[in-house]
Amino acid sequence: MRKPYVILIGSASGIGKSTIAAELAKTLNIKHLIESDFIRAVVRGIIGKEYAPALHSSSYDAYKHLRNKNRYESYEELVSAGFDEHAASVIPALEKIIQRAITDYDDIIIEGVHLVPGLINIEQFKEYAEIYFFVLSSDEEAHKERFVKRAVQIHRGGKQLDFFRENRIIHDHLLKQAESHNVHVIKAEEIDKTLDKILAIINNSCTTVNLINSVDELEDVIDIIINKNNGSIRNITYYIKGFKEPLSRNVNVSDSQSAEKFIEKLKDDENKKEDLNGLYHLSEYRKTTICAPNQEKLDNIIKELNEKGYVLNE
Repeated sequence: MRKPYVILIGSASGIGKSTIAAELAKTLNIKHLIESDFIRAVVRGIIGKEYAPALHSSSYDAYKHLRNKNRYESYEELVSAGFDEHAASVIPALEKIIQRAITDYDDIIIEGVHLVPGLINIEQFKEYAEIYFFVLSSDEEAHKERFVKRAVQIHRGGKQLDFFRENRIIHDHLLKQAESHNVHVIKAEEIDKTLDKILAIINNSCTTVNLINSVDELEDVIDIIINKNNGSIRNITYYIKGFKEPLSRNVNVSDSQSAEKFIEKLKDDENKKEDLNGLYHLSEYRKTTICAPNQEKLDNIIKELNEKGYVLNE
C-alpha cells in the first residue's frame, strides 16, 4: 500500500493557491482540504492577543508588533521577520493536523500563507507519508491584477492592495525559503497549466531522452514539451568530446513565459546564441530529463520529438 499523500501549497496572498488546491483535490479525489487561515482562527481563540500580537495581525502587517525593530537592517527584513512570527504561531497546529491525517491514513491537502519552508518541519513525516511541498510564484503585474480582480468580483482584496509592497516582500521571502529548503516553486499561470506542473511532480511521469536538435530548432522543442503538453525540462547533461566528466545542468523550466524569454534572448543576443551553438557542436547529443503531468502526455511528447527527428535512438 502506498503512503498517504500530504500536499502543502503555500504562497503570498493573492497568487491563486486556494483555486489550485481545490482543483488538485478534485483531480486526486482528496476529500480533506484545509486552509491555514481557518487553523489560524482557531489558534487565535486559544492564544490571546496579549501573548501573541503578531498572530492577531494580518500576515502583511505583523511586523508592526515586533520588538526591537531597529535591529533589522532593511524594511524587507522587518516585514519578513514579522511574517515569520505570525506564521510560526500557526505551524504547530498544522503539524498536528498532518500527524492526525497520517495516523488515520488519510490523504490531505493544506494550503495557505502560513506554510513557510524551513518553519514547518516536514522531515518528521517523510517516513510515514508521501510529502509534496509547493510554493506558488507570480510576477508583480499578474499578482496585482489578481488583487484588483478579487476586489471587484467579491469585494475582497482592497486592503491587500494597500499593503501590496508588503505582500510582494512576503512573496519573495517565501521563494527564498523554498530555494533554501529544496521546496518546489511553481509559476502560477492558467489553472490547467499550473495544475499540470504540480501533477507532473506528484505522478513523477519523467523520462530521459537524447536530444540532437539544433539551436534554431530549440524553440520547436520547447513548444512541444512545454506549450503543447504542459511538460517540463528538469535536467540537461552535455557529453563533451575530450572530457571525462559530463556537464550537467538542473534547469527546471516548466512555464512558457520563462521559456519564451530564454528564446527571445537567444534571438536578440548573437554572442549568446553562438556560445550555445558551440556547446551543441562539442556534444554529440544532450541527455535531457523531461517530465509531464501524466504518462499519456509524456508519451505524446516523446512521439512528437521523434517525428521531428530531434531524438537520437540508439
